[in-house]
Amino acid sequence: MTERQHDGGTRRRIHVHAAPSHGGNGAEQQPPQGPVPEESAGAPGTAPTEGDELEALRAELDAARAEAGELRAAWQRSAADFQNYRRRSEQEREASLGLASEALIRKLLAVVDDFDRALEAMPADVQSSGWVEGVWLVERKLRALLESEGVNPIEAVGRPFDPREHEAVVHQETTEAPDGTVIAELQRGYRLRDRVLRPALVAVANNVGGRETPGGEH
Repeated sequence: MTERQHDGGTRRRIHVHAAPSHGGNGAEQQPPQGPVPEESAGAPGTAPTEGDELEALRAELDAARAEAGELRAAWQRSAADFQNYRRRSEQEREASLGLASEALIRKLLAVVDDFDRALEAMPADVQSSGWVEGVWLVERKLRALLESEGVNPIEAVGRPFDPREHEAVVHQETTEAPDGTVIAELQRGYRLRDRVLRPALVAVANNVGGRETPGGEH
């Protein structure tokens, strides 16, 4: 409260109320109470919500599954290519071994031919000798070896001429055999499993009187 003197000597009292101080003994100003409003979703600088994190995980899972599918398909293609390569390599190896075996067998056939000619031309007075029995034994072993490799002789004499198995080197005029019949074998032919390795060289009967006409008459 202050006093102020007016003209005429009269004093008048004026009451002045002081405003409360923030730093004095007065009560401190409290911040407004109540919930703080959340920042709107999607605004810059906001933290991702649980739904956003779940969606991101799903996207990563889909991408990982797609990559795994591509890798699996690539692995399957590589495995198939390797299987094809191994099969081709095995076939080529077998073909190479087959060619090598066939070449060796052809050389052995030449040796067998020499044995056959030697045994056919052997005089009768020496056929009972011991060394001749040894020659026959070697010849039988050679034939057993060839048979173990699938090599078998082609039957020729007395059969109709077959150009797939026989090679005619002589056509002989005769009336003692039907026309087109193999009457002699000049070199034995051989079959390797299911195919002809070497055709037999043969003589074929040429019996004009024994041929059949288109009407079935001789």
